Amino acid sequence: MTLTPDAEPDDVAVEGALRPTSLGEFVGQDRVRSQLGLVLEAARRRGRAADHVLLSGPPGLGKTTLAGIIAAELGAPLRITAGPALQHAGDLAAVLSSLQAGEVLFIDEIHRTGRAAEELLYLAMEDFRIDVVVGKGPGATAIPVPLEPFTLVGATTRAGLLPGPLRDRFGFTAHLDFYDAADLEVILVRSAALLAVPTESGGIAEIAGRCRGTPRIANRLLRRVRDWAQVHGDGVVSSSSARAALELYEVDALGLDRIDRAVLDALVRRFGGGPVGLSTLAVAVGEEPETVETVSEPFLVRLGLLLRTPRGRVATPAAWAHAGLTPPPADPVDQQTFDLD
Repeated sequence: MTLTPDAEPDDVAVEGALRPTSLGEFVGQDRVRSQLGLVLEAARRRGRAADHVLLSGPPGLGKTTLAGIIAAELGAPLRITAGPALQHAGDLAAVLSSLQAGEVLFIDEIHRTGRAAEELLYLAMEDFRIDVVVGKGPGATAIPVPLEPFTLVGATTRAGLLPGPLRDRFGFTAHLDFYDAADLEVILVRSAALLAVPTESGGIAEIAGRCRGTPRIANRLLRRVRDWAQVHGDGVVSSSSARAALELYEVDALGLDRIDRAVLDALVRRFGGGPVGLSTLAVAVGEEPETVETVSEPFLVRLGLLLRTPRGRVATPAAWAHAGLTPPPADPVDQQTFDLD
């Protein structure tokens, strides 16, 4: 089982049912929740569309959920699209011209929007109008088309790829961080109640400690542990059933899955702890470089098990300890790698 935070097809319907529908139900991200609540309450009192909102952070932390909550709190319809679907100006113009007053437009993966569509978005966000060009060459004419006031909610996993002019047009930017175990336990208890799954505190704590700080993964693991408990146990998600189920699905005590452990094992056993290039490491574990870079590396770096250096990936002493091995003596020449700016 690979613990990718990206939504799987069979997760979509279940996760939709588990999503909170108001800021009061939303658990965690206290700072973002307070700031966003203030923005929305002020917009409600003025009776106007709220400022445009940019939500950034790793997958699975609640960006799509917050977009739905923003629309619900404003009492407005929610229109959902994605950056890859908006490659041409005409694609975006069709969406914008059909928006009603006060409607919330959610663009997922907004950093993947086409350049032509981005240029059109600048004017739409600032002046609530778009210029439609009719004709070609010297005889072309730009016809201004007014738009109803709307609120744009953009979600991105890579805020650094957003052009500066687009990022500056958002009135409120929120960065979502990974959740701590206490918040994840609250989320899991709520999800278990909605799924009618009997639980014990030990089982909930076991899952919360192995889900990479990501609610989407937590809910997915809860369903897998539920399956194990119903087939092999008494139907209760206890600490013993959680440990047995997660061992079956190859999720260890730190939350590392099969690919994570393969990356660490190759790094310390085959390459002596590194440095080793990403492509070489990916070939060694039989995965695509993009999979290693986007799925495994961020979590390994966050746990302090792997370092990215100018010369390649390097295993930390914690990685050697996790593998049950003793790291070799530090090479003074290699040590200089970590002093580079």
